[in-house]
Amino acid sequence: MIRKEMIAMLLAGGQGSRLGVLTANVAKPAVAFGGKYRIIDFPLSNCINSGIDTVGVLTQYQPLRLNTHIGIGIPWDLDRNNGGVTILQPYEKSGGSEWYSGTANAIYQNMKYIDSYNPEYVLILSGDHIYKMDYEVMLDFHKQNNADVTIAVMPVPMEEASRFGIVVADEENRICEFQEKPAEPKSNLASMGIYIFSWKALKEALIANEDVENCDFGMHVIPYCFDQGERIFAYEYNGYWKDVGTLGSYWEANMELIDLIPEFNLYEEYWKIYTKSDVLAPQYIAADAKVDKSIIGEGTEVYGEVHSCVIGANVTIGKGSVVRDSILMEGVTIGENVVIDKAIIAEDTLIGDNAVLGVGEEKPNKLKESVYAFGLVTIGEKSVIPPDVKIGKNTAISGVTTPEDYPDGLLDSGEYIVKAGGK
Repeated sequence: MIRKEMIAMLLAGGQGSRLGVLTANVAKPAVAFGGKYRIIDFPLSNCINSGIDTVGVLTQYQPLRLNTHIGIGIPWDLDRNNGGVTILQPYEKSGGSEWYSGTANAIYQNMKYIDSYNPEYVLILSGDHIYKMDYEVMLDFHKQNNADVTIAVMPVPMEEASRFGIVVADEENRICEFQEKPAEPKSNLASMGIYIFSWKALKEALIANEDVENCDFGMHVIPYCFDQGERIFAYEYNGYWKDVGTLGSYWEANMELIDLIPEFNLYEEYWKIYTKSDVLAPQYIAADAKVDKSIIGEGTEVYGEVHSCVIGANVTIGKGSVVRDSILMEGVTIGENVVIDKAIIAEDTLIGDNAVLGVGEEKPNKLKESVYAFGLVTIGEKSVIPPDVKIGKNTAISGVTTPEDYPDGLLDSGEYIVKAGGK
């Protein structure tokens, strides 16, 4: 095996429970984004654009669609004989089987994979962030400072700092303190969950913490490295970065793609985002249809109106229908004379004629108030909404529903219908 200077370990096993019904049957990194992509496409594309050709993808929760999407890594030029992309799932050992119980524990269980490449450095990434970053520049920073650990950080508003791991650094960017989600943060430099470790230092920390329950980088490995007096530096990143872990941030990140001057540009020639693409028919916009400020996927047919939306592939929007401020994933069918305001509709869902989504005043959701918020209508994949019903805001629907599920033809704001298999 040829030795690699740096390999990437991409943590993609998360359930993403704050995305509600969108992740009932799929891991968060495999959720559709931007009409064409899946969330994991962004860190994978960053790797190959940064010259990193060896990536271990650690999966656990509902991995089928993610594994199918990645395949042998052809779209990202990661189908290599030496290196490339490798799916790393929990496996049976002679001493019993063990699920990944924390971010660092997942890496610990795959130390043999890392050792097989004998790297000088290991890059730790999360599979559920939207951003573009040249990891090679971060590695140069790591080398210049003779660092054992480099943590990518970015400034956040002080009032939001308690949601993040916070670093306190001196004028040379050496970190002198790390606070995990502190009640009273001492700085506004937030960890992005992107780390470069010298493999020797990481290996020692993982072995020392092998018996720690739910072993995590922020809670256990970084504090251990501090205790050992290792050189830990903060690499400040000032580009676009979004954690799309909530329905609100997911909807917002999609909507930012269609701004007049998008903060996050999918169309840069020098830093492309790659994905697995099917061969599809061209999109069709009918003569009397109206489309403005929207992304429209291939194979989509629009006979109604689309305003400020992100529409995936093979979607049909019927005559007389109006869709505003919404995300429609691949294979969604919208009937005729439907009105949709501010909704997220997952794959292969059918919306019956004359349905109205997003009506009335906002009310707290009765199933999961903190999840189904932001004034959104959220509908899980393969759901069916019958004709002539009205659906309020902060609602969740999953499964094949019938007119009997809607008293007086209405699902009021804050209500939910989750059939077997949804969540």
